[in-house]
Amino acid sequence: MKLFHLAVPFSLLLISLASFRDVPKPERIRPTIAADTVKIDPESGLIADPNLMMVKAQCTSCHSTKLIIQHRFTRAGWTERIRWMQKYHKLWNLGEAEKPVLDYLSTHYGPVPAKAQGRRAPLQNVKWYTL
Repeated sequence: MKLFHLAVPFSLLLISLASFRDVPKPERIRPTIAADTVKIDPESGLIADPNLMMVKAQCTSCHSTKLIIQHRFTRAGWTERIRWMQKYHKLWNLGEAEKPVLDYLSTHYGPVPAKAQGRRAPLQNVKWYTL
């Protein structure tokens, strides 16, 4: 009898997990390049570009590329982030590699325009009523 009580919740768990298998994953919005021309590097998940190897060489020795993908900074913001890593996390001086790295980051992972963020505009002129 006790096995039946364990089997029912376990089977419900399996059914609920199976239903999530076919849910499509949302695509990341990349407004700086037309969606049909974006090529993603399969190894890193970053946008393929001539400067990608320089970015991988300088950035991925310390952290995951997911840290790059989740941020959207201007060129000045990326420069500030690099200076912060140099000050607090012993990042080396990038030297001549800094310009291509900043070109790549600001081009592909710069700020997203408000319309491309995928969120609706705030509601305007809402007439609320009491319940």
